[in-house]
Amino acid sequence: MESILKVDNLHISFQSKEEEFDAVRGVSFEVKKGETLGIVGESGSGKSVTARSIMRLLPSPPSYMKEGEITFLGENLAEKTEKEMESIRGRDIGMIFQDPMTSLNPTIRIGNQIAESLMKHQDLTREQAKKEAIDILKQVGIRNSEERYSQYPHEFSGGMRQRVMIAIALACRPTLLIADEPTTALDVTIQKQILNVMKHMQERFGTSIILITHDLGVVAGMCDAVVVMKEGEIVERGTTEEIFASPRHPYTKKLLNALPRLDEPKKPKKDHSTDKPPLLDVSSLRQHFDLGKGHTLKAVDDISFFIREGETLGLVGESGSGKSTTGRAILRLNEPTGGVVTYEGMSVNGMTKREMKAMRRHMQMIFQDPYASLNPRFKVMDIIGQALDIHGLCKTKQDRKRRVEELLELVGLQRDHAKRYPHEFSGGQRQRIGIARALAVEPKFIVCDEPLSALDVSIQAQIVELLQDLQKRLGLTYLFIAHDLSMVKHISDRVAVMYAGKIVELAESEELYTNPQHPYTQSLLSAIPIPDPTIEKKKERVLLEEQTDADHYGLQASELVEVSKGHWVAVPVEAGA
Repeated sequence: MESILKVDNLHISFQSKEEEFDAVRGVSFEVKKGETLGIVGESGSGKSVTARSIMRLLPSPPSYMKEGEITFLGENLAEKTEKEMESIRGRDIGMIFQDPMTSLNPTIRIGNQIAESLMKHQDLTREQAKKEAIDILKQVGIRNSEERYSQYPHEFSGGMRQRVMIAIALACRPTLLIADEPTTALDVTIQKQILNVMKHMQERFGTSIILITHDLGVVAGMCDAVVVMKEGEIVERGTTEEIFASPRHPYTKKLLNALPRLDEPKKPKKDHSTDKPPLLDVSSLRQHFDLGKGHTLKAVDDISFFIREGETLGLVGESGSGKSTTGRAILRLNEPTGGVVTYEGMSVNGMTKREMKAMRRHMQMIFQDPYASLNPRFKVMDIIGQALDIHGLCKTKQDRKRRVEELLELVGLQRDHAKRYPHEFSGGQRQRIGIARALAVEPKFIVCDEPLSALDVSIQAQIVELLQDLQKRLGLTYLFIAHDLSMVKHISDRVAVMYAGKIVELAESEELYTNPQHPYTQSLLSAIPIPDPTIEKKKERVLLEEQTDADHYGLQASELVEVSKGHWVAVPVEAGA
């Protein structure tokens, strides 16, 4: 099979006043016609720098290519002028970026952004370009494409915006498509749709794809060959089957071992808490938001559940399902519209501000973004120490210092880390600081709000291990909110599935995954990629329609019914009557 791209001995460096940083060191690989090559590795491994250097999109200065060749269709891209590269980008090489909102122009209509590329590279008239753009919007699965053509990016969901990015990248039917973490910010069902679109377009046009990702489940289903990068170098390469069946490098093995697998049975807890009384009881909780003009968003719509002491309840669902709003309403970070939250027999709803401040010693939260939730102007000593100050838990500065250092050690950091600022830590270390801050006041109950979504897979595994260890040592109870169902299965005792503000299914973790009853749960589980090429390639690829109407799943008139012991499912009221 002919090779369309060859990268040979690529060295990319970034120069600052003080030092030079080698981001990519001696990278070589090739992409064949019609092939999908996966480039995998953690943040900072050099994946995206390599991709952008192919497109010549790295800013220079501070970056520069020290050595190497990038040969595309027999021509060295490193020798091209910027004007020559402008004609190659879009026409011959397309690129899909990680965040579609920052890649699309918010002031230009969607259709015009696609048509512009067609007029520039295909020499079409405006009318011809519009017709072609509408057709390609249909091909990437956007319904009502004639109407959608005239809309702006903010009128599209995240998954739809990513489809538009694919439409722009594929409009001129490029020979090579570079997809840089195209599904990282998306929920699992939307991710599945996007990958199906890419595969469908590849089969139709014979496009070659470079897929950059840290998700090995995605690689298993999409890629023919894989290169594994670490600290700017390729440490292993091979066919997808070879890499997954018999990885040779310790780093590849580490990445594969860190992945929780949906098809593997959950390890039972030694201290299972089935007989313990509920620590937290949520009854008919509602959180509605007034959107103006008579419109109301029912973000959380009459949900009930309980969590036993020492238990982890997983709360899963797509973005917008109401998961995080539920967590915030329980802690009264948002004032609930209705319902009752009871903690150890005490109603949280009617508490005064002073009483609620005292209650927050018992109920804490770990946030999704470990950087945004830490004050960049504070040292770690004061970030953690502030919680101790608010509740008056340390009598002297020496006591405070000692307690902060104990907490840092408890979460696997060093005592002298207390002297540093948040920007001096990695993402995983910052999340450990967030956990230490939550533990400072010795709570019994913690809402973990997507604590893993900003982290690489091997760091995710470390944080989950830490949370489980802390639960065992300190007797903690968790509400674990996430959209990664594989991870939720392994950390949770029971799992509640949310859709459109309602809980549609609730069961023991293993029971839910082996015997899902609700159509939405089945849809979520079927979309999860398994890190095994043999299993993934047997899955039928179906272009799923985006579900935006709660009526599709019978949620407007439904109630939770116990279908077997501890297994609750939302059914239409008529059917349950």
